[in-house]
Amino acid sequence: MNKKSYIFIPIIAFSIIFINAFFGHLIFDFGSEQDINKYSIYVHLQPEWKSYPSNILFDVTTIWTNPETNTNNPFYDPELEIQLKTEYNANEIKYIKEKSFVELKHEFSDCKNEWKPILYRHAVDSVRAQLDHLNGLQVNSDPYKVVYPNITNGEYNKIEQEIKLESGYSNFIPICTAKDVTSYDYSVKINDDKLGFDVYFVPSIVELDNYIKNSNFNYFKNEGCFGHNLQSFSGSCENIEKNSGLLIILPDELHNSLTKISVHMQEK
Repeated sequence: MNKKSYIFIPIIAFSIIFINAFFGHLIFDFGSEQDINKYSIYVHLQPEWKSYPSNILFDVTTIWTNPETNTNNPFYDPELEIQLKTEYNANEIKYIKEKSFVELKHEFSDCKNEWKPILYRHAVDSVRAQLDHLNGLQVNSDPYKVVYPNITNGEYNKIEQEIKLESGYSNFIPICTAKDVTSYDYSVKINDDKLGFDVYFVPSIVELDNYIKNSNFNYFKNEGCFGHNLQSFSGSCENIEKNSGLLIILPDELHNSLTKISVHMQEK
């Protein structure tokens, strides 16, 4: 751990305790017209998969410009929002090339509800982000507008990755936007240092089906809109359509019982 961490940790920890004693129950406001959607996707692979009984967790944070944000609603009730989010949770059995998996979406709101942390949660997230920044795991120190370093998978090359992905797992992570055309910054990281992922900004979820059927799909080919065989990556994609999102692909060679994919997206 960086030596600076040993100096900052006690100071920050004391500050959190002090602030939480007086203000920890309050909601942190990100400002007008800026919403955060935060949810997770849990994937349990079935016996047909080489990686069985491993699991995949997508931890997704999307920050977007919402002209009708609940922040401007004087009757905004975060407790009611939590209840509404529950209605969008979904458990589904899905298939990729005759291999099944169970998918659970937790707090998925389809961009219809916003998420706000209490001040205590925001303080804890800020400390964690600062420590990750000091230790080189994060380029910046923002807890929600995260930028990861670009790290290529060193275990095998891109050609091997292409072969491995033929039998791999893929998922689509949608953006949130009120615009017909927009631009997004994004960051993706995997917690497996022996495995690489591919990521593409694609026009819609239709491209996920196209990829699964024959590996031929459309994606935005501008620099920053895609990446191959990565363990950590941040990019920026311009002029994407409102139904766009990230197509993330992993080999069926998971090494951990739970492989975590952290996804952060921010509308520009």
